[in-house]
Amino acid sequence: MEKQVKLLQGNEACVEGAVMAGVRFFGGYPITPSTEIAEGMARRLPLLGGRFMQMEDEIASMASIIGASCAGAKSMTATSGPGFSLMQENLGYAYITETPCVIVNVQRGGPSTGLPTKVSQADTMQAGFGTHGDYRAIALAPSGVEEILYQTIEAVNLSEMYRTPVVLLLDEVTAHMREKVMIPSPEDVDVKQRRKPTVPPDWYKHFEISPTGVSPMAAFGDGYRFNITGLTHDQVGFPTAVSSEIVAMLDKLRDKIVKNAEDICDYELTEMDDDPKVAIVSYGIVARAAKQAVMMARDQRLKVGAVRPKTIWPLAVNRLRKLLKPVRKLIVAELNQGQLINMIKHHVDRRHTEIIPLQRYDGELITPAQILNKIKEVKHHGTQV
Repeated sequence: MEKQVKLLQGNEACVEGAVMAGVRFFGGYPITPSTEIAEGMARRLPLLGGRFMQMEDEIASMASIIGASCAGAKSMTATSGPGFSLMQENLGYAYITETPCVIVNVQRGGPSTGLPTKVSQADTMQAGFGTHGDYRAIALAPSGVEEILYQTIEAVNLSEMYRTPVVLLLDEVTAHMREKVMIPSPEDVDVKQRRKPTVPPDWYKHFEISPTGVSPMAAFGDGYRFNITGLTHDQVGFPTAVSSEIVAMLDKLRDKIVKNAEDICDYELTEMDDDPKVAIVSYGIVARAAKQAVMMARDQRLKVGAVRPKTIWPLAVNRLRKLLKPVRKLIVAELNQGQLINMIKHHVDRRHTEIIPLQRYDGELITPAQILNKIKEVKHHGTQV
């Protein structure tokens, strides 16, 4: 089948990707700037035998997609900052019950109601550490409309492969801008499915401790007996106070993500092949400005590169350190008061690399010119670029 070319808004591309990945349940509550995702799913899912439910709030929205996933459906919701905050308790429930689902957070300015129609990246840390307890999160961050389509597919795939919630972290600008998108043919899309049990029902353990850290998952109604609870539980799902079982469960939540971080994570590199001494780290819409700034700097014979994490959580630490080893001045550009930069500082050797913030949080974008000016400022202070 021939590929289609469409002019799509970012939120519309998210709908296309979700449908292609097999999402057949959406439970959500409309909130700017994510509402077009709910509207698109409301139109598409009934035509595909799926279900759309507008819930009374984001607490119920998160609960609904957990229930749908436990019943065997690939499920998704979409929200923005205030709604994402309301989802955190049930998101923690999804982590401890290892329930695959996707949460799209289209970031806007905050806290609270904040700036509903303005861009922000102030939910960066919340996407990885928003709910309480010990767990590890996966959060993807596309920077363009076509990439939103593909990373939505990837988010659904990762949630199914690792039996975990996955956050798709957009921002107001990527969600609302329009770009040409090549819609892939269905046969060209790699769609992953959750592992189903192959043992008799009497042998089945819903939270089995397995070598990969990912247990097979039966759906309600498949004939397998198991319990699902937000309490710390044993391999069958019943509450436990046995120390070894508690540790095994929490280690499982951690290890299935951490041990596969290098496979989960991806980076886009711009002009990093010649080991520049100055580089920019940014994600989402800011990475578009950073890429342009690098091109502008190279036109002025300034040797600069850029690294864009396409996966914000987990960070593939070993690869990041290797990429940034030659860099002496690292500019971290983000639309907040400094969130990604704190993790970069934690993982990069600051004895050899100075980490320099470039932050904007007034609801407007960081421009290529602002990044270029920061590069020139670094050069003025003595770093050879």
